[in-house]
Amino acid sequence: MLDARFIRENEELVTEALRNRHAMWDIGRFKELDANRRSLISEVERLQAERNARSKEIGKLMKAGDKDAADQAKADVRAINDRIEGISEERDRVQARFDELLLAIPNIPGAGCPVGDDENDNPEVRRWGIPREFDFEMKPHWDLGPELGIIDFERAVKLAGSRFTLLGGLGARLERALINFMIDTHVESGFKEWWPPYMANVETLTGTGQLPKFEEDLFKTREGMYLIPTAEVVLTNIHRDEILSVEDLPLWYCAFTPCFREEAGSAGRDTRGLIRVHQFDKVEMVKFAKPEESYAELESMTASAERILQLLELPYRVVNLCTGDIGFSAAQTYDIEVWLPSYGDYKEISSCSNCEDFQARRANIRYKDPDSFKGNRFVHTLNGSGLAVGRTMAAVIENYQQADGSIRVPDVLVPYMGVETISPR
Repeated sequence: MLDARFIRENEELVTEALRNRHAMWDIGRFKELDANRRSLISEVERLQAERNARSKEIGKLMKAGDKDAADQAKADVRAINDRIEGISEERDRVQARFDELLLAIPNIPGAGCPVGDDENDNPEVRRWGIPREFDFEMKPHWDLGPELGIIDFERAVKLAGSRFTLLGGLGARLERALINFMIDTHVESGFKEWWPPYMANVETLTGTGQLPKFEEDLFKTREGMYLIPTAEVVLTNIHRDEILSVEDLPLWYCAFTPCFREEAGSAGRDTRGLIRVHQFDKVEMVKFAKPEESYAELESMTASAERILQLLELPYRVVNLCTGDIGFSAAQTYDIEVWLPSYGDYKEISSCSNCEDFQARRANIRYKDPDSFKGNRFVHTLNGSGLAVGRTMAAVIENYQQADGSIRVPDVLVPYMGVETISPR
């Protein structure tokens, strides 16, 4: 959430930034609600001061024996209280509408976020590895997986519906191996592992920006809880409404969770295989950092995600998302895209973002800075996939397939798998 004072003092900057994001921005509505809200707050404060002054007079009048004047003063206080109550109710209604407006405004792109219209304007930052050239007819993972008996799409549809996956045998073991390998690698690098709930309440999803704007993308229970779309949601909210110590920053967290997404509006896109499904596994990284260190932490987080692909020896590239493609809560985002032979192209496997203080302001996550005249400051929050497990499995299956229809297990996964090859049934 943006700071109302910042918007008020930087109207042109905010308007231009949101225009670059192709975001709707009703500056007139903001000014109207802001002025009304501030006027009502001032009126309540003025009446409270008047009431307090009148209340002090009552004791003096009683002491002086002027009962009539004291009774009038009491009547005046009651009348002022009634006015305060009525104006306070109106202030709360206006504040609620104002907060609703603020919650719908996306983050301001950071200085490192390039201006552009869509994904075609995302500049490439770097590449690693060389895509494999096959001397046999390559098969996509949605064909090779079922042939090997490790993926069963048809029975998944029977069990749950379209865009669900059933893994069996060495497919299930490969999924578990990837999860454990990713978590172990991140923990060795200094991340603290968490095992969080897979459901979250409204406050939690509001804190990271999924609510209220993106409710249609979430699975909701009858009790009003939501299945998490990413572990970012719960990891970031661990410190909601807390004041952290500056000595503890930065905090590095990671977790494996299943993720659940409606994928509303994505009909017809990546409908085959493991790329776009309603339920998928993901290892997530989250960081809490001091503002002056957050962009260095973004580079570090991106390097952590890249290291997983490097150890798996999977070719990838990194792109810097432009203003027209960046996510709602992010100020800057690097997308890491792995090479998928079935597409003949790179596909996103991780997004690493610095949200600056946008989420921290929504979730009220601050830290005590003894060197700052401001006292308590909002932290900067960062999040990144480390990695999306299903997409990593698809990349392993396709890039490591052999001419005889088998899959060679990447060297770093052999200790987790206990086998070197996934062979035809």
